[in-house]
Amino acid sequence: MPSSVLHYALTISDWRSHQFTVALSVPKHEQPDLELSLPSWIPGSYMVRDFAKSIITLSADDNSNAKNAFPVTKLDKQTWRVKTNGSACTIRYTVYANDLSIRSAFMNHEYAFINGTSAFLRVAGFEQSRCELDIQLDENDETTAKWQAYTSMPAHGNSTSVSKWHFAEDNYDAFIDHPIYVGIADPHSFDVDGVTFTLLFSGNNNIDYQRIANDLTPICKHHLDLFGAPHPIDKYLFMTLLADNGFGGLEHKYSTALLYPRFDLPQVGDNENKTDGYITFLSLCSHEFFHTWHVKRIKPRVMVNPDLSQETYTNQLWIYEGFTSFYDDVTLARAGVIEPQKYLDIVAQNVSRLMQNTGRLKQSAAESSFDAWTKFYKQDASATNNIVSYYTKGGVIALGLDLLLRKASNNSVNLDALMRLLWEHYGVDEKGTPDDVIQNLCKTHFDIDVSDYLNRVVYGTEDVDLISFVSEMGVRFNTRARVSAEDKGGLTQLPAIRNQLGATLKPASLGLTVVQVFEGLAAMQAGILLNDVIIALDGHIVNAQKLQRLLDTAQKSAVDVTLIRDGKLLTLPLNVVKARAEMAYFDIEDVQTLNQWLGR
Repeated sequence: MPSSVLHYALTISDWRSHQFTVALSVPKHEQPDLELSLPSWIPGSYMVRDFAKSIITLSADDNSNAKNAFPVTKLDKQTWRVKTNGSACTIRYTVYANDLSIRSAFMNHEYAFINGTSAFLRVAGFEQSRCELDIQLDENDETTAKWQAYTSMPAHGNSTSVSKWHFAEDNYDAFIDHPIYVGIADPHSFDVDGVTFTLLFSGNNNIDYQRIANDLTPICKHHLDLFGAPHPIDKYLFMTLLADNGFGGLEHKYSTALLYPRFDLPQVGDNENKTDGYITFLSLCSHEFFHTWHVKRIKPRVMVNPDLSQETYTNQLWIYEGFTSFYDDVTLARAGVIEPQKYLDIVAQNVSRLMQNTGRLKQSAAESSFDAWTKFYKQDASATNNIVSYYTKGGVIALGLDLLLRKASNNSVNLDALMRLLWEHYGVDEKGTPDDVIQNLCKTHFDIDVSDYLNRVVYGTEDVDLISFVSEMGVRFNTRARVSAEDKGGLTQLPAIRNQLGATLKPASLGLTVVQVFEGLAAMQAGILLNDVIIALDGHIVNAQKLQRLLDTAQKSAVDVTLIRDGKLLTLPLNVVKARAEMAYFDIEDVQTLNQWLGR
């Protein structure tokens, strides 16, 4: 295998047309042709995205700025062959970057954000070669004059390039695992147990960095303490793209890329109350940082060296995203960032999503993991009726497993102990977990057989028996009807609705557009369909509030619903159906027991 260096020169050439260019220099090689390709998916986001579709032009020459071009043949949607006869060459290509997400590449007047999977061609046979990167800007563009480059990739101090920034990694897979931010930002750093964390938010902003750092400090410490020293990192970058709307997070070994609404974060001068939006951000940071161990180093065996040109299937995502979804929220309560009741309300909201989701009775968490590429990442309006989230159910499975282990061991072991075993046996050496890793570790190291539990709730479609499990936490599990269309679950003093339509609606210019219809409830029984526009109930023009009031005060067993479907006016009989108890909430019965479970 070649050990020669690949050199990538990335130029932010034209942010106005969302374009950057790359010049890839390949040294002499033994084979007569080079095969180049771009990944079709990015690790951590299990959907084929065909990043190569954003390559606008591609050419090759003998390092003479195209004076002596080499023939280029496109082999498939993401692969090119260059006939070089073994000569050193430069591959020049232009990429369109206008996907405001954490998975791809984006550019505007404030910054360029670039994932390696969207930018850096893989050269077959050079996968283990050192990859060096130079980044440069258009010197004549006043907009980009004050931009700076940020990435978790190690700096390349010995570069002889005239470019402004130089970075390098030991091989291609490591090289593409560092998202790059070039633009306006004001980074702030804080230290936790010898690890330096940097907060970076895009653009000019009034974010209260110090407050966020103060809240993240105990969260980061929790994760560092859980897995123990020596830590696999000494630096970590929280890179956040701010937008008016948008949400997302994607883990990397030494950083995370986040997308978040700017005004859901604390601004300088705000009061000290934590809004739900801010709590969700802290939980998102907790989630992605937990992946530093659990996904980026502990991982399914098939994900140790995945083929990024096509889907890589595993039924273990309930372990990885599910367990992480348990820890992201519980860590906030353990660290004292939120109160125990707030944590219980968050759990209740997750359980409520499951209870409304009849798909949980059709698809197991293991099947959801395997089918992530299509069914989870390509959801349509029927998803709630047909699939289950390995994130949401996986988090509830983790809670149940923790309580099962505590009860079976008289509180001598718990999920934390299992996580440390996963790290010790599979994460430190990154050798990858088999499908039966959880039951094997529990049996071998704890002498506890969890196979029946997993067969029922992971490989089967049974619900986790929270009624019996959570009593070990000093809390009681309850259900109730929703109080409004916006109700997410949790403890509330508001009165419940009496009768339930069974559909998700959004305002239309006249009436309400149907965006989801739930199995087993009145709307589906009446024949109401997706994209119908409900305009009246029993002859009364409706908005969301009026529709619910008319349903709740109905004095007969059925009412007439008038709607528009494909330009036609229809009136259908709608049964008045009592609202089902599909929202979860928890009462604290023993504060001391709950605090002991949380470790507070």
